Amino acid sequence: MSQLVPIPSPGIPLSFGDPGGPLVIVVHDWYGRLPWLASYGEALASQGYRVIVPDFYAGVATIEMATAEVLMAQLEVAGALAELDDIIRVARAEGSTRVGVVGFSLGGWLALLHAQSGSADAVVAYYATLGPAQHGIIPAPVLLHLAEIDEWDEGEDPESFIDRLKDHGTPITDWTYLATVHSFANASITDRVDVNAAALAFARTSSFLEDHLLS
Repeated sequence: MSQLVPIPSPGIPLSFGDPGGPLVIVVHDWYGRLPWLASYGEALASQGYRVIVPDFYAGVATIEMATAEVLMAQLEVAGALAELDDIIRVARAEGSTRVGVVGFSLGGWLALLHAQSGSADAVVAYYATLGPAQHGIIPAPVLLHLAEIDEWDEGEDPESFIDRLKDHGTPITDWTYLATVHSFANASITDRVDVNAAALAFARTSSFLEDHLLS
């Protein structure tokens, strides 16, 4: 593999904010836990959350799409979901009573998949859905940030996914950002990021989490 990017604290979750506050887990996309996610986590922590940013690639990250695809294929999904459970368990023991999960692409998929367990009080997924084979009832409000230009496998398109959420009674809010592509919020991928759309999506995420975790 090429274009690997060294990251701090490899394999160890980054943590921001005070233990005991409402927990927000931020789950990286298929590129890995690139540096921009530390800033994202710090920004959320400044609003009163306990923020944890796990590293599911054990210290490896990339800025190259083909390498990201290889890394994603090597991910043990069950292990990632178990790590999310462990983070929530520890946070609840420290006093966190509400939990939100924010995920990007692969991380959004994991967040949505994990939310079916009922462990989260709010879920935010950037450019991610669940296909019919993985989709069960999500008993928590969902916020979707979607790129205008994206590719989806059959049945995984946002329209179909949103229809299934509504059929299940899941509260759903979705936004599509004009002239954006997949990964538009990833500030480390300079040829895909859209700074204005990313800022707007963050503001909407902040408001959504406030409604469901702080109110």
